[in-house]
Amino acid sequence: MNKIIIRFVTIVSALFCLVWIVGLGWAVKEYYAEKPAKLPQTKIINNKVENKKGLTIVALGDSLTRGTGDVTGKGYVGDLLDELKKKTKQPIQLTNLGIIGQTSDQLRSQVQQMEVQRQIQKADIILVTIGGNDLFRGGQGLVDYQTTEINKIEKNYLDNLNFIFQQIRKNNSNANVFFIGLYNPFMDLNQGKAMSEVVRHWNYDSSEACAVFPKIVFVPTYDLFELKVNDYLYSDKFHPNSKGYRLIAERVASLITW
Repeated sequence: MNKIIIRFVTIVSALFCLVWIVGLGWAVKEYYAEKPAKLPQTKIINNKVENKKGLTIVALGDSLTRGTGDVTGKGYVGDLLDELKKKTKQPIQLTNLGIIGQTSDQLRSQVQQMEVQRQIQKADIILVTIGGNDLFRGGQGLVDYQTTEINKIEKNYLDNLNFIFQQIRKNNSNANVFFIGLYNPFMDLNQGKAMSEVVRHWNYDSSEACAVFPKIVFVPTYDLFELKVNDYLYSDKFHPNSKGYRLIAERVASLITW
């Protein structure tokens, strides 16, 4: 009789143990099925998930952004990319949206395009060159720089610049923005000294426009070309050559830190 009881208790205990194991396995499965996967090395900023393993750069602007005059085809944007690669092993993604001949009116329109806004939203760094075509206008600026017309042109330019910065900050409040100032390619001409006064004035007003917005930095270039302008100009005597672009890139690179 005792043997039968012992056998019965053993069987019942085994059944309870089996049920407990199955229940435990089911609970564990449900727990991990409902728990969201952890994203490694990411953070959420303004509802946007950013992967901190890499750096995303977006370049906006005119022919300087495109690198016109650089026989290597890099321009200051390409040279800057080379400089940054010396500082980090992180992957760097570059999107160059510069357009040759672009004015501030045209850039104002460009930053309202849906795809351009999407690129701006992803950026960690935004580079901007604009204003040279507004001021110089293919040489016309040398003719009317002392007239009231130049004041109207600058007012329109500053209105555009303010709007462009607003759009950038509307789409991306975190990216560091570097606005590249103007140099005077006509320093060695008869009107060079007077034109330099105009360029410095535009640069001052541009830097003030930058200062209104957080993390928008004005990057001066006037002094880089001031003493040896012809050494750093392309054969068209307007755009920088490879050396000139490299000077600009080195200055911007010195401002970028991690």
